[in-house]
Amino acid sequence: MFGMSADIGIDLGTANVLVYVKGKGVVLQEPSVVAMDKETQKVIAVGSEARSMLGRTPGNIVAIRPMKDGVIADYDITEKMLKYFIKKSNGRKNLWKPRVMVCIPSGVTSVEERAVYQATVQAGARKAFVIEEPLAAALGAGLDISRPDGSMLVDIGGGTSDVAVLSLGGIVKSRALRVGGDKFDDAIVKYVRRVMNLAIGERTGEEIKMEIGSAFPSAIEEKTMQVRGRDLVEGLPVAEELTSTQVYDAVKENLNAVVGAVKEVLESTPPELAADIVEKGIVLTGGGALMQGLDLLLRHETGLAVHVADEPLSCVAYGTGRALGMLHILEGYKQKKRDDHRFKNTQIVNY
Repeated sequence: MFGMSADIGIDLGTANVLVYVKGKGVVLQEPSVVAMDKETQKVIAVGSEARSMLGRTPGNIVAIRPMKDGVIADYDITEKMLKYFIKKSNGRKNLWKPRVMVCIPSGVTSVEERAVYQATVQAGARKAFVIEEPLAAALGAGLDISRPDGSMLVDIGGGTSDVAVLSLGGIVKSRALRVGGDKFDDAIVKYVRRVMNLAIGERTGEEIKMEIGSAFPSAIEEKTMQVRGRDLVEGLPVAEELTSTQVYDAVKENLNAVVGAVKEVLESTPPELAADIVEKGIVLTGGGALMQGLDLLLRHETGLAVHVADEPLSCVAYGTGRALGMLHILEGYKQKKRDDHRFKNTQIVNY
């Protein structure tokens, strides 16, 4: 029996894609990876199956991550990936194409925003919408952004980190960083190579971060992990022990960048909204919020209460779905942004 398609919200992340279906919740969570045959350009695998091929494929098969730093790096592959995920979550029995809401990092260019929109339409959406990631994360975390009081959110994804103060259905102040979980993983891989003369892959870097990573080691019990890789001197497989303090040393530069962005946004926030934030604190979302001690680090650096959202990894996906039910509020905010942009770009001459 054919039926109407449900609305779909997509967290199109650099590291993972999460799909929310109205009435069902998050139905899909898979890595943003596509495996292709280089000779035929045929898609071999998408998602978890493709990710398992990273660093292990034969010469004719390449595993590609089409998203980089929160934006599309390979348009054609992103379109194929979206088409696969929309079809998988929409089901084969639905006759009508779904309405789809996709998130984008705050601060992307109009060209980058247009690329996401076009890829979503080409992938099979009846109607496509885009929403800035901090707005989606706030909605998914249960914040009432339609009110005139201020809320502050820090969303740390795979490719980007967004820091934003929200009020009246929109973003008042924000800062987007091309720093996220992938940069943390890469920093760990480089640290292990530089300090321990050990070559490891990006998947191992991520496993280290998840298992013993710490953003505030002085307040958390020291952990150790045995890391297996290739000795750069001997060229042989070896195992070395790594501590959570060493992991902190590897990622502290990226952590400092996030802390700096939070302070920068706080310093530029209007006093009335700043008073609301002092009362309510900061909400942490995204996969990066799962790093041990990150809430403690931000609390120590800002003096504010810091709360990790329930299911931080799924907040953006839930938010994109909920945004489809409040398009009138979000459209009003986008129209105001367009008007403000036109005003700022109008030259005023005094005679």
